[in-house]
Amino acid sequence: MSPPSTAHVPASVGTDSVTRNSGELLPSNALFDASVPVFQRYLRQLQGLLNSASAYLAQTKLPEAYVLEARLAPDMLPLAVQVEIAVNFVFRACAPLAGQAVPPLEEHRDSLAALQARVAQGLQYLNSLSHADMAHASGRTISDPAGQTTVTLDASTFLHQYAMPNFFFHVSMVYALLRSLGLPLSKGQFDGWHQYGAPAPRETN
Repeated sequence: MSPPSTAHVPASVGTDSVTRNSGELLPSNALFDASVPVFQRYLRQLQGLLNSASAYLAQTKLPEAYVLEARLAPDMLPLAVQVEIAVNFVFRACAPLAGQAVPPLEEHRDSLAALQARVAQGLQYLNSLSHADMAHASGRTISDPAGQTTVTLDASTFLHQYAMPNFFFHVSMVYALLRSLGLPLSKGQFDGWHQYGAPAPRETN
């Protein structure tokens, strides 16, 4: 019987690494199917959320900074950076799975138009990938910076337990921030599946 996989957890936060390797190989198309179409769908949903933000600003005549700099807590990253990081995880996940270098992750946080352009870049990159690009993905070990540490994981764990949850975390923050600002959104705008009546507009003085 083969020994169970283990996770090496750093004793302190810093430059240590978290390492896990399951040793299990997946079918050649499994990681493509679990990443590219999912990212494509939710980047399009993110585009819709940003469109809703633009429409809200046009209606309320509020400055763009009202949305771009929105936070749920004073020490939290603002909405514009949440969008950036969400899109960055598309590249941070799919490039190494395809055996490619992660491209430079530049800032695109100055305007809603710049954020929309960044989402479009993410979609363009995803559209350029094919199953063949990830034919050997399951055998790869991938490292990525995670806050003040670095994770080193087998490809399946990297995608399913690290990259994808982080992507959804930041997209969820965008949704939550827009709701906190008073936008009449529902889960339907987040996932594109649910259907509800729009929440009642927030009362203002």
